[in-house]
Amino acid sequence: MTNLAPDTANLSPSGYDLTPPDDAERSRLEADLNDEERRVLLAHGTEAPFCGTLLGEKRVGVFCCRECGLPLFKQDTKFESGTGWPSFSQPVDEAHVKAITDRSYGMVRTETRCARCDSHQGHVFPDGPPPSGLRYCINSVALTFVAEGEALPDPLGRGDGRA
Repeated sequence: MTNLAPDTANLSPSGYDLTPPDDAERSRLEADLNDEERRVLLAHGTEAPFCGTLLGEKRVGVFCCRECGLPLFKQDTKFESGTGWPSFSQPVDEAHVKAITDRSYGMVRTETRCARCDSHQGHVFPDGPPPSGLRYCINSVALTFVAEGEALPDPLGRGDGRA
């Protein structure tokens, strides 16, 4: 009999299972992505500025990883940065977003990835508002918005779809 309970060593401080998808789960998740989502999430692309569908999203809720459903940012940390991409001052849980040094395009930046599925989300910069001073500049296609009161996505069936 398989134990379906998550290993507590893989739980974030806020209680989400951060165990990476296995090969079969990853194939299923990636098959559900459209071409633009694949380009951004899997190939570390960037959507054009000022065209993302979540740029103007102002409802109360949470922004989750488009690929695996992990909650990444709350609406109350979103702010208008003028950059053309949704910007947030802090993640739902620091353990949900991992930082990777990105040396592409002749620059040194900090790439942000989902801590569970490793999908590219965007970049973080040290020019955000207090108290964090950070600006998480995230691609709209890398996120799914869930309005307050709605169930969170749970494409891995891990019980993370709590409201």
